[in-house]
Amino acid sequence: MRLKDKVVIVTGAGSGFGEAIAKRFAREGAKIVVNDIHAPGGERVASAIAGDGGKALYVKGDVTRGTDWANLVGATQASFGRLDCIVNNAGWTHRNKPFLEVSEEEFDKVYAVNVKSVYLSAMHAVPVFRKQGGGCFVNIASTAGLRPRPGLTVYNSSKGAVILMSKSMAAEFGPDRIRANCVNPVFSPDTALSAEFAGGEITEEAKTRFLATIPLGRFSTPLDVANACLYLASDDASFVSGVCIEVDGGRCV
Repeated sequence: MRLKDKVVIVTGAGSGFGEAIAKRFAREGAKIVVNDIHAPGGERVASAIAGDGGKALYVKGDVTRGTDWANLVGATQASFGRLDCIVNNAGWTHRNKPFLEVSEEEFDKVYAVNVKSVYLSAMHAVPVFRKQGGGCFVNIASTAGLRPRPGLTVYNSSKGAVILMSKSMAAEFGPDRIRANCVNPVFSPDTALSAEFAGGEITEEAKTRFLATIPLGRFSTPLDVANACLYLASDDASFVSGVCIEVDGGRCV
């Protein structure tokens, strides 16, 4: 098992990519702290992991709040005695629309959920990692941070910030044996935000339009993303830090 006895927090793990990551990590022996702001989804995923013989704890929390992060990290230590990895998966987007139609409230929420959450995770986890002699962050960014397109300018820029923040964290925390990497998925119709990215209903026409931009000819799946995260969280990647893995079928080439 590639993550045997490692303790991992996965944010936004009540559905989509986060759910797949939590379940994939659990199958590889990790003890999972399932975080989600929506209790039904988080509890369902934690129960499913336990039902499959894994170890999981659901902790409700808003990743944009420092007090919630303090509780999340504290509950993890209290339950499992340590913390080895955080997967910052929770994300949000405004609906696809012209830049100047994005409200200030929408701007603030995009940056709070997508960027501030990574900052807060470091504020509360790095002291723990330092005491333990190391740890790692896997931050879910997006191909939108590398190949932006009109209509999602604020979201695109937030994911660009996550990419650069991950690289800078790797440089700053490397001497503490703390790694930071990110994963950049391409559009997937299997996530709750897909309609927002598309600007409305995911029609067959919309799918065809998106698919035409992916050389390998299919969309990313939650399992594709989970497998990339698994590598970065495992000891196989013990000398890998500050990188971004595009899970995009060649879109960003």
